Amino acid sequence: MNAVIIFRGIGALLMFAMMAGCDNASKQTNAMMSSEKLSDQEVSSLLSKRIFFGHKSVGDNILDGIREEMASDPRLSLNLVKSENPETVTGPALIEAHIGDNGNPSSKNQAFARILNQGMASQGGIALYKYCYVDFGPNTDVNRVFDEYRKGIDALHQAHPALKIVHITTPLTTVEPAPKALAKTLLGKPTLRDENVKRNQFNRLLEQTYGGKDPIFDLAKVESTHADGSREYFTREGEKIYGMAPEYTTDGGHLNQAGRRAAAEQLLRMLANL
Repeated sequence: MNAVIIFRGIGALLMFAMMAGCDNASKQTNAMMSSEKLSDQEVSSLLSKRIFFGHKSVGDNILDGIREEMASDPRLSLNLVKSENPETVTGPALIEAHIGDNGNPSSKNQAFARILNQGMASQGGIALYKYCYVDFGPNTDVNRVFDEYRKGIDALHQAHPALKIVHITTPLTTVEPAPKALAKTLLGKPTLRDENVKRNQFNRLLEQTYGGKDPIFDLAKVESTHADGSREYFTREGEKIYGMAPEYTTDGGHLNQAGRRAAAEQLLRMLANL
């Protein structure tokens, strides 16, 4: 019995050791993420749009990044408004609000639909909302979460064809080193890696379902891409599982200045080109 346990432990150790060697993608110095300023045409496009963004704390990080972009670029005179009644805001604006409760993705689906159905959805414009990394734990039924998300989005599409919906991949976290993850696994405890597996699973479903059909802001890709273009990941059962690049966070989940500026730049560019 003890020999079997030892054998399994050694096998797990070897598996995690191999995975640890894959925690960072090979360096791709020619694949730098774009940090060029928005063109005059992109800025003009942004300033003409009505956008509603439902979010929680990582969304606050991104909005702080947008404010920093505005402070460094006087052309970006966006009308940033915090309101759960976007239909009452006149003219072009980026309207944002906290929606739902963290740990309860259903509450975010319901809040997003309720806010839009108050009037903005029939007015047209752009709407987007995001889940938080804490909405996914080791035991999350990702297929159920995604099915509910898809049904809500489909209902909004059908009821409000003039509304453009942007999907956002679920943000990621950093993960513990492979030896620490192994120790947790041997003790039967969940790991941060297990949680990122769930987030990656949701993000793959999002891409498979809406890629090429609706716009997708790949926040998870921004978070997992180092400045040199390489990706932060580990492997599980032969599959790459992406995680947050450590230089973009101070607490493992929220975005620091480098992370929020990277996310803000990419989001603004995407919205400008819709």
